[in-house]
Amino acid sequence: MAEAQNFIGVSAAIARLRRDIEDAARCDAKVLITGESGVGKEVAANLIHAGSARRSQRLVVVNCAAMAETLLETELFGHVKGSFTGAYRDRMGVLEIAHHGTVLLDEVGEMTPRMQGMLLRFLESGEVHRVGSDQPQRRVDVRVIAATNRVLADEIASGTFRGDLYYRLNIIPMFIPPLRERREDIPALLDQFIGTCSREYRVPPVRLSPTAQALLCEYEWPGNVRELKNVVERLVTRGQSRPIEAAELPEEIRRRAGAKPAHDHGPAAARREADVLFERVVHQGEDFWLVVHTPFMQRDLTRADLRALVARGLTETSGSYRQLVTLFNLPPSDYKRLLGFLRKYDCQMPLRQFRSAHMSVA
Repeated sequence: MAEAQNFIGVSAAIARLRRDIEDAARCDAKVLITGESGVGKEVAANLIHAGSARRSQRLVVVNCAAMAETLLETELFGHVKGSFTGAYRDRMGVLEIAHHGTVLLDEVGEMTPRMQGMLLRFLESGEVHRVGSDQPQRRVDVRVIAATNRVLADEIASGTFRGDLYYRLNIIPMFIPPLRERREDIPALLDQFIGTCSREYRVPPVRLSPTAQALLCEYEWPGNVRELKNVVERLVTRGQSRPIEAAELPEEIRRRAGAKPAHDHGPAAARREADVLFERVVHQGEDFWLVVHTPFMQRDLTRADLRALVARGLTETSGSYRQLVTLFNLPPSDYKRLLGFLRKYDCQMPLRQFRSAHMSVA
């Protein structure tokens, strides 16, 4: 399956991912692809479909986070004429359109509980119930691939995602690691994107100085491969003939040059930083968004620092995020904002360990 080579890299993680893609393409089972935003979950889904027996049929992608519940229901299942204002004719949904093909449910973790129930019913029966109809239209043959940047096991524990749906989707689990955990792949990705972007813009390929390339390899890449591609595109469009120096890289990457070496910011250092932040936010009453959020977004705090702070707080609150909001001197209205921030940057901690610790102490 040569297409799997489209995942560029020399790391063991990418070699393993290529094998997982090949294995998934050989069968028809459901696949759950997980990983941070920008790691290439849709690329993996495309490769699975392209290598499968369904390759001659359609692969249809649905972004579950981009639509309200009612729109998503119509998008997936279709509707019958007169089912709502503006429904002037019958309309097939994606699940019917992709008959004999594949559907990628991107950001499946964003589905509402009601939509999760409807998806589960479809996965169990294969029957499509269009909106406004009291009976199924047809039974369809569709392979379902789901993708999410959430940790669904944690979502199940918090009651926001159905466990029975998770087990239906997670027949073949596939995890794509973040770019910072496979830095040895960055030079190959740089070469690939420089080549493709140069051909697209019809300009000579840019060259990177050794210091510039080293800095790009050291950067944390919170936006993963997508962010790397965007940076390369910005560099290519300059049409610069001489090598690009480190000082000419984007500011957010140059700032990384003054950061501490990785070995100076291990778990012990993160805990020390968290203790300082905890004192400022909890005991001195400083603003969490100014003291923690802003430095984190400016790369002055690491993910390890933030996770250590959250862990310290959850230890105090016995695993309650609502009490954590109060502990951090935030208004109750900031609850969803805080959870969204932590979830987005993979800093939402599983609750079980903190509740278990509290029970054992008690």
